[in-house]
Amino acid sequence: MTRTTAETDISVKLNLDGTGVYDNQTGVGFFDHMLDQLARHALIDMTVRCAGDLHIDDHHTVEDVGITIGQALAKAVGDKKGIQRYGSCLLPMDDALVRVALDLSGRPFLVWNVDLPTHKIGTFDAELVREFFQALSTHGGITLHVDMLHGLNSHHIAEAAFKAVARALRMALEVDARVADAIPSTKGAL
Repeated sequence: MTRTTAETDISVKLNLDGTGVYDNQTGVGFFDHMLDQLARHALIDMTVRCAGDLHIDDHHTVEDVGITIGQALAKAVGDKKGIQRYGSCLLPMDDALVRVALDLSGRPFLVWNVDLPTHKIGTFDAELVREFFQALSTHGGITLHVDMLHGLNSHHIAEAAFKAVARALRMALEVDARVADAIPSTKGAL
């Protein structure tokens, strides 16, 4: 999947049946680290390249990468035949505890109950964590609930959120052997 605007030039490659191999280069170090966690814990092979207007700030890069990963995910999952569809995770990381539940429903919605205690994580704007998940949810057609239950350190909270979303996504993408040829909906389509 590619996306080119006046602000960013992005390419994303995903393999949903991967092992978590990643090669992410956006020019934003902390964000690359979070994308690595997403790939590794979802067991999705992922390569991201982004040339963005980082001379302005990281916002367009982070949001547009979220858009492009969401689009790539939606395309790769196809009609969703045979997948579990739902996933959840309760993930501890030191002081942080984050709960995620998601539905690959095709109906995007983000519930974000995360309070990052600092405005920056190193040089990274902490508010961009939510912006990424909003873009991923919207363009991936994901109903996504992210709740911070505990947390003191913004880095730990953000990383726990990425890992928890990854683990929930991994669960939702798993094939359900009992209904491998069926769409997981009474409607017959998602």
